[in-house]
Amino acid sequence: MTRSDHLLTELAAATMTEGATAYGLIEDAAIAVVGGQIAWVGPRAQRPAVFADLPETALGGRLVTPALIDCHTHVVFGGDRAREFEMRLNGASYEEVSRAGGGIISTVAATRGASEAELLAQALPRVDAMLAEGLGTIEVKSGYGLNREAELAMLRVARRIEDHRPVRIVTTYLGAHATPPEYSGRVDAYLEEICIPTMHAAHAEGLIDAVDGFCEGIAFSPAQIARVFDAAKALGLPVKLHAEQLSNLGGAQLAASYGALSADHIEYLDAAGVAAMAAAGTVAVLLPGAFYTLRETQLPPVDALRRHGVPMALATDCNPGTSPLTSPLLTLNMGCTLFRMTPEEALTGMTRHAARALGLTDRGTIAAGQRADLAVWSVQHPAELAYRIGFNPLHSRIFGGSL
Repeated sequence: MTRSDHLLTELAAATMTEGATAYGLIEDAAIAVVGGQIAWVGPRAQRPAVFADLPETALGGRLVTPALIDCHTHVVFGGDRAREFEMRLNGASYEEVSRAGGGIISTVAATRGASEAELLAQALPRVDAMLAEGLGTIEVKSGYGLNREAELAMLRVARRIEDHRPVRIVTTYLGAHATPPEYSGRVDAYLEEICIPTMHAAHAEGLIDAVDGFCEGIAFSPAQIARVFDAAKALGLPVKLHAEQLSNLGGAQLAASYGALSADHIEYLDAAGVAAMAAAGTVAVLLPGAFYTLRETQLPPVDALRRHGVPMALATDCNPGTSPLTSPLLTLNMGCTLFRMTPEEALTGMTRHAARALGLTDRGTIAAGQRADLAVWSVQHPAELAYRIGFNPLHSRIFGGSL
């Protein structure tokens, strides 16, 4: 028996297991945790005798869910873009903001100019805000370095977060995020000389769990993204894609053809894209923070995704420009109020479906064999997590079985 072996009692468990109804909710439940994993969950009256000697931790009738999972973030970056935010609200055009040094290039400059220690120091408060609302796993993308040294630095910093906080970090290489100013007008040269070689270097250093890209008129074409995906597949890396955020270029279909883990944003996704994602098992990652910040009006096709059985995940998209959001709980609320997801769909989107969007099979539900990454909430019903605005009912977080 280890220090993390215990029997959790006096709780309601929202197991979020596939095929279950109403959150997979078990009233008056117990959860046996052994060796950092869930050994058993069920009604407390039915707990097996084999767990009789486990020390009990009573949770006072609170709700337990899987620890939340944020499957799309850009949480490592330099600087901020608050001044740009103010300029836009004061009527400045995109071109005026750019001439004043704003936009993604300003973040690239700040990221390149920061040391790894500085990037880590800036990222940790953002991570702390997320952990304080029940997260156990965070995906972190690169993409604000756009040269070999800065991209590798971002990925190293992302990996180092685990050394400072009890959280699982999943890293995603997003070299195909934008074209840096030194390659202006030479997109293919950037891919050939920087993006793809840096992917190889990062993979050799063990820094990449997946590869992403931004398929959009202001970023990379489907043919250019295909080059990046071909390189990723040659390295045995799974892929995902920022697709159909501002227009429909068929990015989701392209991603599905590569068996992508997810296609993200997808406000302009069409019926063919939905069908392709359904056939490939690609998760739709919805990002209401960017929709809100940019004051978009084109909603993602939630009804079509439901009809075709496409899993829907939710994420903060935490980034300095279009979604400076570090609140998983507000993300749940936005998924419901802006995208008309149900509270159960929203919570599933930040647990089971978020795990699937990251290719993780050991978390996202409360079931035997899963990691004991759990969130304990001072609420009576799971719907309260998406219902409240600006209120955090987290009582405690359990990571790998340890409180």
